[in-house]
Parts: sequence; structure tokens; C-alpha cells
Amino acid sequence: QVQLVESGGGLVRAGGSLRLSCAASGDTGDIDVWGWYRRAPGKQREVVAQIETNGKLYYVEFAKGRFTISRDNARNTVTMEMNNLKPEDTAVYYCNAAELGTYITNYWGQGTQVTVSS
Repeated sequence: QVQLVESGGGLVRAGGSLRLSCAASGDTGDIDVWGWYRRAPGKQREVVAQIETNGKLYYVEFAKGRFTISRDNARNTVTMEMNNLKPEDTAVYYCNAAELGTYITNYWGQGTQVTVSS
């Protein structure tokens, strides 16, 4: 089992920045992909950025150039820097850890609210 705890959300004005952190604990040795997802009001949860254990990065189009995902293996944390935030970035952001294999096992944090005012 893997436990994930997010922090760093809050209220920010458009154009501002936030830094989300995810602290992982438990059996993280089998995790293949770490990521951030978000769910905006009235919408489905969507991927924002991912980082594989080999360092490969993936960003959804709206995150490219504005968001940066990174992982600190020593501290077992995953961080996402978000710059030039827009009101449409308002959502609950979730940390995710995935084990890939015959079956995909996903672990989720409780989420952290990000609100961007115009």
C-alpha cells in the first residue's frame, strides 16, 4: 500500500504561482509512474502531468510551459510548480502513484484545492 498526502493548494490571483507537494509513504518501490491530476467543477478528473521512474515526463497540452513536475527520490516527494495560473486552472488537484503490470494499481491522495481568481 502507498499513502499520498498533498499540500500547497490555495487561493491565488491570475498570473500567480503555486507549488503543490505530494508526500509518499508505504511500499513505493513498485511505483512506475507518479502524476498530478485535477478535477474542475462539473468536469471529470483529468491528467495534468506525469513523471516515470526513469525520468520521462509527460504534460497535457494546457500544462506545457506553465507547470513543472519533479520527483525527489530521497525525500519521496513529488512536486508540481504551477506558474501563470489562470481561472480555468481552478480545480481539486490529486497526487497519483501507479503500478503498471498485468493490472494497473492506482493510489490517490485526498486532493488539494487550487482556486485562481480573475
